[in-house]
Amino acid sequence: MTTFAVIAGGGTSGHVLPAIAIAEALTDSGIHLSQVYYTGARRGVETELVPTTGIRHSFFDVVGLQRSFSIASLKSNLVFAPKLLKARREAIKLFAAERPQVVVSVGGYASLPAVLAARKLDIPIVVVSYDRIPGRSSKLTSRFAQATAVAFPSSDLPRAITTGAPVRRVVRNVDRRLHREDARRRLGISHDSFFIGVIGGSLGSLMLNTAISEFVKQFQDDADLAIRHVVGPRFMKSYSSPIVDADAAITYQVVAYEDNMADIYAGVDVLIGRGGAGTIADVATTGVPAILIPWKDAADDHQSANVRYLSDDGAAILVNEEDVASTLVKIIVNLRAHPEELEKISHQAYEVGAVNRQGKIAEVIKDVANRHVA
Repeated sequence: MTTFAVIAGGGTSGHVLPAIAIAEALTDSGIHLSQVYYTGARRGVETELVPTTGIRHSFFDVVGLQRSFSIASLKSNLVFAPKLLKARREAIKLFAAERPQVVVSVGGYASLPAVLAARKLDIPIVVVSYDRIPGRSSKLTSRFAQATAVAFPSSDLPRAITTGAPVRRVVRNVDRRLHREDARRRLGISHDSFFIGVIGGSLGSLMLNTAISEFVKQFQDDADLAIRHVVGPRFMKSYSSPIVDADAAITYQVVAYEDNMADIYAGVDVLIGRGGAGTIADVATTGVPAILIPWKDAADDHQSANVRYLSDDGAAILVNEEDVASTLVKIIVNLRAHPEELEKISHQAYEVGAVNRQGKIAEVIKDVANRHVA
């Protein structure tokens, strides 16, 4: 079987979903799905997300380097190199059989075995970087890449081409005006409610969960308010008992993980989320009005940089973690009272997201692969 591209990376949905989006972009451009292969980490969320897509795949036993100095982190770091070298050997064997024309790295520690194997076998590499401040893996692997597809202009990564961020097809196709009513119906939300979606990332956010729980308690008698709160799998046990009274008027839905983000983006009046690259890309692509709270402990404060790309242009509202308790409620109340502000934010976000809807990543990948063959 001929393999056109191996897409490598994973660990969290922040890497896996872009990888799936790239596979979709390639198939949209004429590459058959059978010609696309995925490699990731055996312990990552990709083991749940990738098999359902029909993409052929392999998972390596690799771990990331830990920045903390705990005993557990030190033990993990001791096995980093041996596991990486073993995974590299497995990737070399896989690539010798698959003979891919190009390897596409979406970053993260799970991308390293494939990139190292590609260098060994002289397979061209495309690095896809979708954070405004690139991560360590992207900085390292882009040195070996024939092209670096970046989401933000003015990147200092080598051979950078601005392609926009990879976004899932189902998200790229969201039309908030056209799909709003059907999305709300599927989610069980009244058509005339003020609907807030809360997304704390694939793992959830304790800070965000705490803030929203307090907000829900404060407004539980508001029958015109609806909230769908994605708390993260690790926090779901905390919500086994209702946080509002049984006769509360508010519509409050709690889920561990959201499989249907397209309906969230189509149906909400406002989204509250973090500042990960995937969230930024989806917000801009769909034009959903958003209040974004960057994770203050993110490496190099890259989430703040991501959010500012939108907020500096009036395409989102940035709230720092330390200001959530004092300002979040005020901001929500103000936006609810001024729908024209929501419309303005939505318009600006959609304008910024135009590049994400154009599918340029597939063009770059194909160009690199074809140049190598020639």
